[in-house]
Amino acid sequence: MKIVILDGYTENPGDLSWEGFELLGNLTVYDRTPFNDTEEIIKRIGDAEAVIVNKTPLIKEVFERCHSMKYVGMLSTGYNVVDIAAAKERGIPVCNIPTYGTRSVAQFAMGLLLEICHHIGHHSDAVHKGAWENSIDWCFWDYPLIELADKTMGIIGYGRIGQATGMLAQAFGMKVLAYDACKNFSLETETMRYAELDELLAKSDVIALHCPLFAETKGIINKNSIAKMKDGVIIINNSRGELIIEEDLAEALNSGKVYAAGLDVVSTEPIKSENPLLKAKNCIITPHISWAPKESRQRLMDIAVNNLKSFIAGKPVNVVNG
Repeated sequence: MKIVILDGYTENPGDLSWEGFELLGNLTVYDRTPFNDTEEIIKRIGDAEAVIVNKTPLIKEVFERCHSMKYVGMLSTGYNVVDIAAAKERGIPVCNIPTYGTRSVAQFAMGLLLEICHHIGHHSDAVHKGAWENSIDWCFWDYPLIELADKTMGIIGYGRIGQATGMLAQAFGMKVLAYDACKNFSLETETMRYAELDELLAKSDVIALHCPLFAETKGIINKNSIAKMKDGVIIINNSRGELIIEEDLAEALNSGKVYAAGLDVVSTEPIKSENPLLKAKNCIITPHISWAPKESRQRLMDIAVNNLKSFIAGKPVNVVNG
């Protein structure tokens, strides 16, 4: 079997091995493939039977012209870059990675929150630049320092990652309100319960987004929902950028309605210079790296290899267009 990986660098910049795929066939790996060059994508696929992608788009024309293609494997949970209907028309399964970074993403969500609470990076930089050495007091801080105990975290989307974040929040002494279409009431405790969205917005000191991007969740954080929140709320998003109307959040940050935001995702990635959040007050933005610890990427690799093994064995798993 001929296997081609079109954009392998972010999954494996050199600290992992492609050996699992190499054992399954004749493997070609491209670190990057131009996203907007359909001709080059088709050329690189050539007569490959298995195509592995992360963010490289596979549009209808690619399926129409790559006649040898029999399988598409994602190096991600999301699969919106693939025309899954066109793949299904040709009997090509598209297999994603449903669960691999739960703990990493939850950990990063809390990392964003803790950075907002303490601005550790800023204060370390200040010390290294001499600010402590030259301070007239025995300590100093340039931002308000925030204790999380007894505050409320509202989590929009209480699946695996939301639950993992909720457990970490409770370990810090926080109470959790969870909003999710599918409720598992056995998870409720003295410090965690389900709530309707309006109650969550009104009562939460911190709001964390862990829901998928669907039509009903796109733009769920907007001018109207922000107006229902507490003054000085903190917003954390390391799920999907399009859950937030960025102009509305920037306005709320600049006015002080929202105290701070910690974001690992934005609506267009890589971020564009005109994104209003780049100039908003108290807005931490990281480059979509919640998923990227080596341990998490190794799990992703193992699942991706197993997906292809299962297809070869005639029992495909994690098929999103079945």
